[in-house]
Amino acid sequence: MAQPPNQPPQGGFGPPQDQPPTGGSFGAPQNPPPPQGPPQTPPQPGYGYPQQPGPYGQPAQPGPYGQQPGPYGQPNAYAPQPQPGYGYPQQPPQFPGAPGTGPGKPASKGRTALIVAAAVAALAVIGGTVYAVTSGDGGDKKPVAQKSDDGKQSSGAPVNPGDGSGDGGADPENLNAGRKPGEAKVLWYKTAPDAPGSGADAPGMWITGKTAVKAAYKQLVAYNVGNGDPSWDPITFPQKICAVTSQKSADDKIVVAYMSGVSDRAKCNQIQQIDLNTGKKGWSGEVADGELFDSAISIELTISGKTLMVGRSQSGTAYDLETGHKLYDKKKYGTSCFPTAFAGGTGRLVQVASCGAGGSNAHDEIQELDPASGKVRWTQPVKKGWTVARTYSLDPLVVYLTNESKKAWNISTFTKSGKFRSEVKVNEKFAPRCGWAVLERDLQGCQGVAVDADTLYLPTDTTSGANEIVAVSLADGKEKWRVKSPADESMSPVKTEGGKLIAYVHPSYEAGGQIVSIPTTGGSHTTTRLLQNPAGTAEIEDTFFDGAVDWADGRFFISSTRLSGNDDSKEKLMMAFGK
Repeated sequence: MAQPPNQPPQGGFGPPQDQPPTGGSFGAPQNPPPPQGPPQTPPQPGYGYPQQPGPYGQPAQPGPYGQQPGPYGQPNAYAPQPQPGYGYPQQPPQFPGAPGTGPGKPASKGRTALIVAAAVAALAVIGGTVYAVTSGDGGDKKPVAQKSDDGKQSSGAPVNPGDGSGDGGADPENLNAGRKPGEAKVLWYKTAPDAPGSGADAPGMWITGKTAVKAAYKQLVAYNVGNGDPSWDPITFPQKICAVTSQKSADDKIVVAYMSGVSDRAKCNQIQQIDLNTGKKGWSGEVADGELFDSAISIELTISGKTLMVGRSQSGTAYDLETGHKLYDKKKYGTSCFPTAFAGGTGRLVQVASCGAGGSNAHDEIQELDPASGKVRWTQPVKKGWTVARTYSLDPLVVYLTNESKKAWNISTFTKSGKFRSEVKVNEKFAPRCGWAVLERDLQGCQGVAVDADTLYLPTDTTSGANEIVAVSLADGKEKWRVKSPADESMSPVKTEGGKLIAYVHPSYEAGGQIVSIPTTGGSHTTTRLLQNPAGTAEIEDTFFDGAVDWADGRFFISSTRLSGNDDSKEKLMMAFGK
């Protein structure tokens, strides 16, 4: 059952659906759109090309930290003559063509309350794992390495003890009852913890070789990937979780942030490092405010190799992920360039800065940083009027940009040295799922898109019925091939592995979802079904319409990113399917 139109955007790649961003600094999105409504008429023809004259200026030469980039606003020598386009990521007002909720049909009755809660909260974040934590020493103005305790977590029963008994009582549900031949099993499921009546965030889902870890409101819970038995005792935080690292480190570490209190003055500034496999807590601490108007009310957490970058509204501070030792600060540079967002992974760290705010030369700049030292490897200025909203991939670097005044979008790729490589030229409306940005922008808040060394895979938009996945060449931005969903429901990319694209086909009213593989090379790009989820749980599976998904070792994992807080419903937090 695909997603309803005009819902708060989810995680994914490509131009955002019906959710153009607003300007302004970091903070909760303003004026969230209504949870339902018909898609609006495109203001301009075309989907894939940027507005003339293109978003990129002349790239600057690599230089030391603080060096002002080179000429700005020059026409892009690599871009073809662009056509009118539209779309916009992030927040209201609404324009078709922007990455948002992804393709789908109107919501089922069971989704309505969750949709409204998510729209009001204006946030659906991916990633997160948590244990009962003790905060770091609040007297320090930076998160200093310190051991939280001996690794034994605070009290709190697991969300579900792993035997299907949910919250300690008998659970009458047998989700595998009536399973048809050829259908996968529900390996295990977990009921959601208690949440406020207004709902609560459940950010993040991390899958290791042993453990599936999930954040939910104030808890971090972990389960054996095969049978759902608790892997370690839940970690319960003093206050609600407010930020997580969407990705884990190579050695399965994450960092979680939680609020300093419940008052209007509370900040998202308490952070804790956690080992996903053992639940052991590492260092913890408090994130200091930056300079004037640069507080830690909201932060973003990014992992790149062995570096944790903590982003505020106008700056960032890097720490050693293993020890919590401060490495460097990224602050204002040049005359008026302020770092506003970071994206990390595969040993790369990308920074986006807002320069000349309010002036005639206002523009964004993209920089790649050395994760260990913060040294600038290269700088790429962006033309006035264009905003860097998302990164669809770090290696290769693929970014999504928007132009509010032109109601246009652009997807561009870059070489290792930061030079413009290509832009998407496919005349299509795409539908990745991108979550609400907690701060001004959330560079890594998308799912439903995949990238390999040479190709970008994007789902097309549809309000009903089957959609397509389009393979776009990173060399020239042109379409290589496309494949239609094998069911009368939308299909979204999940990841690439072993020369194949893995995709998730959403459930219908009569059938569960599917996991399919698609060859990325050769002349045939037909889908092969890897897993058919049972029809008996299709309605439950559909309640995760805005959830986080993953495919690992032949198992499919899906979890909620927003809890409704409805005590009368038996809301599921997480499910695992397999053969």
